[in-house]
Amino acid sequence: MTTVTLRRPDDWHVHLRDGAALGAVVKFTAERFGRAIVMPNLKPPIATVELARGYRDRILAALPQNSRFEPLLTLYLTNDTTPQEIDRARAAGFIHGVKLYPAGATTHSDAGVTDIAKVSGVLARMENIGMPLLVHGESPHPDVDVFDRETHFIDAVLQPLLGRFPGLRVVFEHITTARAVEFVAGARAGVAATITPQHLLHNRNAIFSGGIRPHYYCLPILKREGDRQALLGAATGGTPRFFLGTDSAPHERATKESACGCAGMFTAHAALELYAEAFESVGRLDRLEGFASCFGADFYRLPRHDDTITLVKESWVPPQVYDFGHGALVPYRGGEPVAWRIADSRAA
Repeated sequence: MTTVTLRRPDDWHVHLRDGAALGAVVKFTAERFGRAIVMPNLKPPIATVELARGYRDRILAALPQNSRFEPLLTLYLTNDTTPQEIDRARAAGFIHGVKLYPAGATTHSDAGVTDIAKVSGVLARMENIGMPLLVHGESPHPDVDVFDRETHFIDAVLQPLLGRFPGLRVVFEHITTARAVEFVAGARAGVAATITPQHLLHNRNAIFSGGIRPHYYCLPILKREGDRQALLGAATGGTPRFFLGTDSAPHERATKESACGCAGMFTAHAALELYAEAFESVGRLDRLEGFASCFGADFYRLPRHDDTITLVKESWVPPQVYDFGHGALVPYRGGEPVAWRIADSRAA
């Protein structure tokens, strides 16, 4: 194939940040996707409906003129979240999930849940009204190896959680291991997972190729080659439980290239193009549309888009840095060729 035309896709996991940083990056997501589930781990966290409403207004104000992109907001789950706040979130209409960050698991997760038992009442309310729980699935305990944190979370938290709340809809976000693929594929109804482009394209060797490569450091961290192959099989297998979520996470260059660098990879500038590379690598471009444009919308009970986007097999080179508020942002594959580019976007 030299061209691929898809129904407009959605990104079911993205970090847009706020302020000048938001203004610098939201255009990339809006150019490629019709909607996106926007993460709430700001400072302070988006933990109430009113904070989410203000954040949504700022996102809409930062969009390019005439953009039809729709941000789908989420609430940050804390030990103090109440069932009443979940009711308000459902009534608001623009909040489509509640994000579980185990405290200390990733960027700005210090306000996250310290013990899943503390939010049982909230989870019960979410189960009753059909509000999805979006899970950062890692155990951040210091005695758990960083490469085993996802597997430990499945066994210690997620599997018991699904049993206690059999009707709770759960998205296991940015899965990274063969164990997670197996778990999601065999889980009860109402369980799905997102997969990032970096976890489809790289294993953990990328972090250490020729030295420490801070721009390949993300959480959950890249895993073994066998895990990458399992993820690639899940993404390209045509199973509706697995769908697109970039986890694109921009950080200012100095905070990545430092003695204690931030976790996160910025991929929004070439997100759909990178997925095309991954699918092409196993000869499954015919299944990209389901993964990118259909399965996530179906899980979130939203209509599929009517317009399309076209990719062309034509190499291009992203810039080495983008402006990022008052700093610089190093994109994934900056200064290196990307095999696919966006050719056309039009109404059906």
